[in-house]
Amino acid sequence: MKTIKPFLPWSIRFLVAFLFLLSAVAKLYPSPYFAISTFEVKQLYPLGFSENVAPYFSRVLIGIEFALGMLLLQAHFLKKIVIPATIAMLVVFTTHLSIETFMNGGTSGNCGCFGSLLPMTPIEAIIKNVIALGMLIYLLVLLPKKEKDKTNFWILSTVTFGAILALFMIAPIQPVASNFIVTPAVETIQDTTTFEQDSDTTILKEPSVLNVSKKDTLKQAVIENNDEPKKVKSGYANFFPKIDNQKKILCFFVPGCDHCREAAKELTEMRKKQPDFPSVSILFMNEEAELIPSFFKDAGAEYPYKIIEIIPFWNLLGSGKDTPGVKYLWNGNVIKYYFGITEDKFTGSDLDMLLHKSYTELKKNNPKL
Repeated sequence: MKTIKPFLPWSIRFLVAFLFLLSAVAKLYPSPYFAISTFEVKQLYPLGFSENVAPYFSRVLIGIEFALGMLLLQAHFLKKIVIPATIAMLVVFTTHLSIETFMNGGTSGNCGCFGSLLPMTPIEAIIKNVIALGMLIYLLVLLPKKEKDKTNFWILSTVTFGAILALFMIAPIQPVASNFIVTPAVETIQDTTTFEQDSDTTILKEPSVLNVSKKDTLKQAVIENNDEPKKVKSGYANFFPKIDNQKKILCFFVPGCDHCREAAKELTEMRKKQPDFPSVSILFMNEEAELIPSFFKDAGAEYPYKIIEIIPFWNLLGSGKDTPGVKYLWNGNVIKYYFGITEDKFTGSDLDMLLHKSYTELKKNNPKL
């Protein structure tokens, strides 16, 4: 036991420092501005932070995480300031996660502790924090009784302010004007080799895939003309002027997202099989927008699209929701909203079933329509 004790304090300091540094770095993955903006929308906005305050708070918070991770490995004010501050931060995080678990359950979702790099449920994060708290309290109370802190306060202040300043430098706060819509060079793109898409319908040119009988098509036309929801404003007409006319598919995609590409590919396959499939439009997040051509190549078709800045995109997608997002709209009414990759994820078979139901049938299954 005596041979272990001299190494135990340093082992604890290294382990907790590693957790804090990993947490800070993970909140910058895969790119600093994207990751921090996502953290703000998904973690800070639900806590009541405004759009003006959240960008500053997020960068200061992550900077402090960086600073504590580094300061745990030095000897100045270690017992008086650094370890107590680290304990205090863990207590605040754990309290918040405990409330979140009590209110909404903690077995699903990502708490955001390690960003999107290492998704962790609130309960998993609580367990991690409690273990870290136990180690720090043990380190503070039982082990270093004979050791005295060094007292160069400039080291603490320099490391802390340097870390915070670094966050503002690598992920500058964007001016409000940059949150406006970024329109691509070509606002409407069509796959001229396979599809012809007009304002209301999608028509396939290839006769080999026209496998819907005239009777079924006529029946669907009668349903659409006589049994359809009252026209409302979806809120997306500023992106696509005719989005509220008849049936439409609106997608929320990130160009580099593999799940988004799979969803787009599945929609293209559905269009090949159904000549009366609703027209598809895409709102892309302005993250790796240069990948949009390869996105359409993977999808097998090109669709009308607009590019939206990161924070406005998350706001449009909706609180608590994730990409890929696919909305089935009928006269502006949201018939079905698929999002994320868990229980609410997009499935072509489910959408196909809904597309072939009359509005009366849809209302029977969903009285909210």
